[in-house]
Amino acid sequence: MEEKRRSRRLDLTGEIIIKEVGGPDNGETVDIKITDASSVGVGFITDKQLTIGDNYEAHLAIWTKEVLHVFIKIVRATVNEDGYHYGGLFIGMPEDIKQRIDVYEIIEDEKAKLGEN
Repeated sequence: MEEKRRSRRLDLTGEIIIKEVGGPDNGETVDIKITDASSVGVGFITDKQLTIGDNYEAHLAIWTKEVLHVFIKIVRATVNEDGYHYGGLFIGMPEDIKQRIDVYEIIEDEKAKLGEN
C-alpha cells in the first residue's frame, strides 16, 4: 500500500488525557493509549466514543515525561477489539511543540540507523 501521510508516524508509549472543548464542566477527562504520533497528528485508542469533526483539548505525556497542552480535531474513527481507534489532527499547534516532536523523530531515525531500535 502506498504511504499517503505527510509526516512519518512515530510510535510513542504514553497516555494523554482528553477533554471535549466547550463541553459541560470542561468535559470529562479520559485516559487514552497513543498508537502513533507525528508533528501533524496523533492516533489513539480509548473506550469512550468521540465524535468525528469535534475538537478536543488534550495533555500529551511524551517520551521525556513532559506534558504538552494541545488541541486535536478528530478526523477518523474505527472500532476494534481494543476499543475506539481515533486519528486526530493537531490544531493551532505551537511551533515549539512541533519542534519537540520533530527532534524525537530525528533521534528515532538515528537510533534505527545504528540498530538500536
